[in-house]
Amino acid sequence: MTFKLFLDPGHGGSDPGTEGNGLEEKNITLEISKEIYHILTSEYSDVSVKMSRTGDTYPTLAERTNEANQWGADFFLSIHINSGGGEGYEDYIDTGLSDSSRTGQIRNDIHSEVIKVNGLGDRGEKKADYYVLRNTIMPAVLTENGFIDNAGDAAKMKDPSWITAVARGHVNGLVKAFGLKDQSGSGTFLIRVKADSLWYYNKPDWHAKAGIVHKGDVFTVVDILTVEGSEMYKLKSGNYITANPQYVEKVQG
Repeated sequence: MTFKLFLDPGHGGSDPGTEGNGLEEKNITLEISKEIYHILTSEYSDVSVKMSRTGDTYPTLAERTNEANQWGADFFLSIHINSGGGEGYEDYIDTGLSDSSRTGQIRNDIHSEVIKVNGLGDRGEKKADYYVLRNTIMPAVLTENGFIDNAGDAAKMKDPSWITAVARGHVNGLVKAFGLKDQSGSGTFLIRVKADSLWYYNKPDWHAKAGIVHKGDVFTVVDILTVEGSEMYKLKSGNYITANPQYVEKVQG
């Protein structure tokens, strides 16, 4: 049975959302959502994803929820960026739901997986009377992925690898909550760099140094090889990196 996700990048068009540090919320939410869409549709079987917007447009809140309801979505995921002088990540379910509800359990799965990879402080799992949570007939969660007016959080938002990691965290939460199956059967998983800096390679050869990655960077592993007696990870990008747990750590899978 196909899992149907309605994916809602917050704001858009004439509504930029929050602004700060040279960024607009509407652009960051769209980048994260597009990457979630790409990962789900390219890596998982029996998944259908519909987005409330795919460009710089502004569907009304009613248009977003009505479309999800009429489509018969199994889950509604709304992606947002915070502001107001704080820092870190938080997520929401409707105020009328209990933490032990099915929606609350889905939020728990998403929260735990996003926190593993986003490098942000954990502000907890919360409830609110938001329109998109109140007017959807399926389980719905809204995530707030850092504070655009916090210099540290905003610096992460400007890094494409952070966008990918945050998207992957959301996907990992959905995989856990709904039992989604990897269509490739490759058993992909995430790693995070522990060392301050680390070489990566453009082929499975310890002499083929191609560049440097940095502490906190997150990558998808698609294969494990043994090269000259030491393990090396093949990354989804086609590059390679050491599998030595002294330098990298597994964060999912």
